[in-house]
Amino acid sequence: MTMRGSRSVATGFAKDFQDFVMKGNIFDLAVGVIIGGAFGKIVTSFVESIIMPLVSVLIPGGSWRETKLVLGMIPDPKNAGKQIENAVLVGQFLGGILDFVIIALVIFLMIRALAKLKRREEKLEAADTKECPYCLSTIPIAASKCSHCTSELPPVM
Repeated sequence: MTMRGSRSVATGFAKDFQDFVMKGNIFDLAVGVIIGGAFGKIVTSFVESIIMPLVSVLIPGGSWRETKLVLGMIPDPKNAGKQIENAVLVGQFLGGILDFVIIALVIFLMIRALAKLKRREEKLEAADTKECPYCLSTIPIAASKCSHCTSELPPVM
């Protein structure tokens, strides 16, 4: 008796997990993560290849991403007698912040454009329909009789 109960629980769990994985949301999330990673690489490449050379012209001393604040020198444990720089990599950090800001800006602009498109579609949809004053159903704007309650409707001007 106990064995059957545990099997049904196990198969119930497996079925629930399979249903969860097969939902469209999981696949949408996976596609979003993959596209987001690729998009991040594109933006990083854009910043490194186009933006940073322009910024480097304004900053004396070479590559902007290689800017660092040297705190001191420490002995190299692998090579006796050699020193390793102990430095804060300011350029890499600021470059990461710039990458984030550009990605956030592009995502914001994309979401804003999609929201604007959705509002436009809603306006078009609203212009094609009207609400029956008797049963409050949505009907075509040219209808003179409600298809839901069969009431005669006043003409739309």
